[in-house]
Amino acid sequence: MRKLLFSVTLVLLMGPMMTGTVRADVVKLAADHPERYVVVKGDTLWDIANRFLATPWRWPDVWYVNPQIDNPHLIYPGDVVYLVYVDGKPQLRMDRGPRKLSPEIRRAPLEHAIPSIPLQDIKSFLSDNLVLERNTLEAAPYVVGGVNDRIVAGAGDKVYARGSLADDSQNFYGVYRPSRTYTDPDTGEFLGFETQSIGGGYLINTEGDIYTLQLKRTSEEVRVLDRVLPTQEEEIQSVFYPSAPDSPITGRILSVLDGVSQIGQFDVVAINRGAREGLQPGNLLQVYKAGEKLRDPVTKEQITLPSERGGIVMVFKVFEKVSYALVMQAENVLAVMDEVRSPR
Repeated sequence: MRKLLFSVTLVLLMGPMMTGTVRADVVKLAADHPERYVVVKGDTLWDIANRFLATPWRWPDVWYVNPQIDNPHLIYPGDVVYLVYVDGKPQLRMDRGPRKLSPEIRRAPLEHAIPSIPLQDIKSFLSDNLVLERNTLEAAPYVVGGVNDRIVAGAGDKVYARGSLADDSQNFYGVYRPSRTYTDPDTGEFLGFETQSIGGGYLINTEGDIYTLQLKRTSEEVRVLDRVLPTQEEEIQSVFYPSAPDSPITGRILSVLDGVSQIGQFDVVAINRGAREGLQPGNLLQVYKAGEKLRDPVTKEQITLPSERGGIVMVFKVFEKVSYALVMQAENVLAVMDEVRSPR
């Protein structure tokens, strides 16, 4: 019985030490990796992983969770990340740097921990953009006008919308404007309507199928035909752990969301794959640029050169058939219709 208890205790003690070493034998280190790195303000988890690993999304496979450290998954400026080898395999560990444990830090540790990716580049897309199914958008009430026959309105104004609210139990609703339609470039399937948040207001009166909203906030003037939808109750995700998709994914970049024509690092793109295909926030995809077409100088036939890897994107918001992703690395200028694939 004593031997059995000892064996169980040993397994429990080794459990935390083994965390993060799964498949570590295939994790490659970056060619110029440091032996140790002191975290500074402005770093992201991706930055640190990229310093040590040739495949940054494999960070969880080599991360050693110190059981004696509170919140070992959270990393703060001043902490030291260092490299060791256990049974010949690389392992990343952490020492807590000097931090002033003020009451404020105790209350909000996540606020001071470094993020996985630069959140300032995706903040508005997390909260303001939706990709809706056709029936959801077409069934939503639409703005018919404002007070005194006004066709545009801003914060503080009243607007009238007509239709049927799917959820009329709330007292605050968002106003959205369809901005583009997504269609799969390979199959022609309709993927959804992208809508942008224009503002929101309080429901102050309902009469038949006419709703009166008092606008509380607006980013643009509310116009006729803008749609009224219940505000999203889901918590905005701000922590992302880099990972490969659970199953092989291939798709394409549908659009770039900030209006630029050429796509580079930290631009936000939409891709034609979503929850239906198993994508989750934090999943990484490699981007491949289509090979150039040229004429064979001998046979004179038209040939297409092999695709070239162009960068890496991380999925941060997933809809049913479409996802938003942030460009983490751009080894070349990326473009709409470039292919995305599960990382190797």
